[in-house]
Amino acid sequence: MKLSVVIPACDEEQTIGSTVTGLVSALTDAEIDHEVIVVDDSSTDRTAAVVEAVAAEHPRVRCVPSPYENGFGFAVRAGLEAFEGDAVAIVMADGSDSPRDLVSYQRLLEEGYECAFGSRFIHGSAVIDYPRSKLIMNRIVNWGIRALFRHGYNDTTNAFKAYRREVIENLQPFLSHHFNLTVELPLKAVVRGYSYGIVPISWTNRKAGVSKLRLNEMGSRYLFIVLYVFLEHHLSRGDYRRQEL
Repeated sequence: MKLSVVIPACDEEQTIGSTVTGLVSALTDAEIDHEVIVVDDSSTDRTAAVVEAVAAEHPRVRCVPSPYENGFGFAVRAGLEAFEGDAVAIVMADGSDSPRDLVSYQRLLEEGYECAFGSRFIHGSAVIDYPRSKLIMNRIVNWGIRALFRHGYNDTTNAFKAYRREVIENLQPFLSHHFNLTVELPLKAVVRGYSYGIVPISWTNRKAGVSKLRLNEMGSRYLFIVLYVFLEHHLSRGDYRRQEL
């Protein structure tokens, strides 16, 4: 099973090189067939040049410019249109996600799960230097989503997840332009009946660069997507659920 890794990157020249090389090293050591796609999201710095330098040494790495307007969701969507593997993982450019956890995701998919989800808030997980205000907001939002959907999963908002190709194909079209895509993908997968495994993962706050997430701008967008999928789940009479073989 070939694993594609999609990394949306906007002005991440300080972190993208180490992020990509760390992923390549972990996947190569684990003997996982892979490709790494960095989607340059209208960067104004040397993000693309750094990736091209890494790609010169690692032919499984490539940098593609996003054909859409600036936005995290648009950049991820560009990567999901470009990947060639049997499954795809979304990884942040800032180095917050552990390459070892990506190997764990691959093993879940090899076991037969259609989606691989991680949680930063279960036994065996680790969270390092999470800003307190964002942590509190994160737990409130995830508690609300868990209560609304009753799926028992406590880290829906984390972008770092993996999906088989057929899942991505059947979740489209995507509505989210921004970080709310991180909620749209897993919630659609859950309510449409795809299987998922959950493993503990680690998260480390970025050492350089600036986060692009603005909570004051994302609140209504997250709420829109959550309510949209909730209404699909309860009112569509199963029109969008996967077709059982």
